[in-house]
Amino acid sequence: MNMINRFAHRLFSLCIVWPVLRIWLGLRVHNRERLPQQGPAIIVANHNSHLDIFTLLSLFPLRKHAMIRPVAAADYFLRNRLLAWFTQNILNIIPVVRGGDNNCDPLAACADALRQNQILILFPEGTRGEPEKISGFKSGLWYLAQSFPETPIVPVYLKGLGRSMGKGRHIPLPLFIDIHIDEPCYWLDDKQQFKDALQARFTALQQQTQGQHHG
Repeated sequence: MNMINRFAHRLFSLCIVWPVLRIWLGLRVHNRERLPQQGPAIIVANHNSHLDIFTLLSLFPLRKHAMIRPVAAADYFLRNRLLAWFTQNILNIIPVVRGGDNNCDPLAACADALRQNQILILFPEGTRGEPEKISGFKSGLWYLAQSFPETPIVPVYLKGLGRSMGKGRHIPLPLFIDIHIDEPCYWLDDKQQFKDALQARFTALQQQTQGQHHG
């Protein structure tokens, strides 16, 4: 980020994102100490809302946001000039082309970011799912981590964002949001075993939170 974009990002975070998440939604974070403090690292999260990226970015201090790179679908987030400018310059996303040219590696920019010791935010479901449901994971994370087997992969379970602002909603409902951060895991050479193990992590987190209530 250049100086102007960094200032705009800080202004947007302090004046809009943080008040919405902390006051309107009542964000609660569990096991924050498990977040990676430096890269290379990959944060993987379930995906039910456009608020997911903002919520995950808010877990880190502003001074570290330049090294946090959300991975997002180019066909959606670059669909018009204004949105493309905002997502690339304010959110600092890495746009990925889904179903693109087989001769072009869609994850090349993600690999470059890891080599530069940045922290990726990645949604292994590939797209937003139904509120409070976890869809099957795609294989992109496995292929990316194959070249970085020692890079920690940190599962983060987002509870409540799908109900607060799922597909079709433009204003978030004032519901409590819980963030549960798991211990890091690592790449496995068996692709299906890796995907199953990661999916089991999220299923376990989801089951742990189902009986929780706010006092």
